[in-house]
Formats: sequence, structure tokens, C-alpha cells
Amino acid sequence: MEDPIFRRPTRSLAGKVAIVTGAGAVGDGIGNARAAAILLAEDGCSVVCVDMNMVLAQRTVDMIEAEGKGKGIAIGADVTSSEDCQRIVKTAVESYGRIDILFNCVGIGGASGTAVEVDMELWAKGLEVNVSTMVLMSKYAIPEMMKNDRSMGYTGSIINMASVAGLMGGTPHLLYPTSKGAIVNMTRAMAAHHAPAGIRVNCVCPGMVYTPMMYAKGMSEDAREARKNRNLLKTEGNGWDVGAAVRFLAGDESRWMTGVVLPIDAGATAAIGTELPKNASVGT
Repeated sequence: MEDPIFRRPTRSLAGKVAIVTGAGAVGDGIGNARAAAILLAEDGCSVVCVDMNMVLAQRTVDMIEAEGKGKGIAIGADVTSSEDCQRIVKTAVESYGRIDILFNCVGIGGASGTAVEVDMELWAKGLEVNVSTMVLMSKYAIPEMMKNDRSMGYTGSIINMASVAGLMGGTPHLLYPTSKGAIVNMTRAMAAHHAPAGIRVNCVCPGMVYTPMMYAKGMSEDAREARKNRNLLKTEGNGWDVGAAVRFLAGDESRWMTGVVLPIDAGATAAIGTELPKNASVGT
């Protein structure tokens, strides 16, 4: 019998099941979660697309099915609710029999202002949405992942959405970089906690990608150019760039990776001596 250590990894996700939260996007736009859901399905994964807005989640499923390479279901849910998180996991297992992948992608810009200016009720809500939802979803998904076989050295893969804002200072508001920094170290802690059960936990840190979450609110060409010029390649990223990284971290090709904090930023966090333009937000 072949030693499992020498088993060649495959990019195929056939037979795997993923939950993607925040899977909707404005119109037919390609946000980070929608891109990830489509790319996971492209490699054979069954994808449970979760969003507060059922219509937007269903649109993602429709886009998956239109490509004819995967399948999915849509769930309208509020991932700040423990009951809804349990329902998501229960529905995934009832529909597809297992859970292999969890992409925690719900997040908001949240409260504005410095420590002096911030509204503390909005601050608490921002931390709940950006951080606590990931804990809740993991709380119920991990026991299901632990039931999977460990033939490739792991039983499940969790990917958390952080941001380069969680790796660097200089942002105009306190809440967003604080919550994203919390996700970075939460990911490392979770990787250590759940490694004995074979659960891999990693996070992605996008830079200034051009997604519906950003442009739907309106963005001038000057602001867009300023964001682009913050990276070393002087090119614009998009949801597909983030989704491709999520797909890699989800499957066997990254089977020996856990606790990884992966910037997707065209080198922005490698640059020094650059200042944040006043009209450019950091993050996705």
C-alpha cells in the first residue's frame, strides 16, 4: 500500500463541501466570497452560499450552475445568530452529507473615528460582525469536519477573511484595522487549537482590491488610481485574485499549511515609505 506521505495532491475538490459566508454581491459583481464560491465549484466542490440577502446568495448559486461545473444551494441567514449558524451547518450536512471547507467572509467597515470619536455601540457591533461571526461558524462546522477521513493529513480547512489593514497601521478609523488584526491572531490561535483534530486554519489579507463592496458606494477615478498606486505592481486586484487564494488554501495543494497569514496585495505590505491617500480606504 502506498505511504500516504507520498500521495500526490490534486487541485480537484470533487466530493468536497464548502460553506461560504457573505457569498452575495451587488448585482452580478464579483466580490471576494462570490469569486471563491464560483472557483470552488469549478473544481468540483458543492458550495453552500450564505448571505443575509437570500436573493444575492441565490444569484451566486445561479452563476455557479450556469458554468455547469459545480453545484450549490443558497441560504439566507444572519451569522451573528447562533441559531442561524447551527441551521447553516445542519442544512449543509443534510444536503451534502459533510463539511470540508469553511470560508468566513462576512465583514463590514464598521464604526468610524478614532478612540476619542468612535461610537462604542457601533464599535461592539463591528467586532461582533467582523470577528465573532467567524467563531460562531467555526464552533458548529469544526465538529462536522472532525468526522472526515485524514488520508491527506487533514480533515477540514477554514479560511478567514482578514485584510492588510490588520497587518499595518495608518488607517483613518480604529475599528476596521482592529477587527482585522484580531482575525489574524485568531487564525493563528485556531490553527494551534484544532491541529490535533486535523483542522487547518489560515487567513487571507487582501489589499485594495476593486470589489462591489468598494465601488458600489461610489469611487472617483482619482481615488481608484491612488489605491492602485499603493502596491508595488501598480495594478488593480479584484475578487478573483482573492477567490483563487481561497481555493488554494481550501484543498489538498495546501495540505501542509496552517496558521498562514497570506497577503494578496501586489506587494503593498512589502513597500515602505508610502502614505495612505486621504481618500483611499484600506482593505476589501
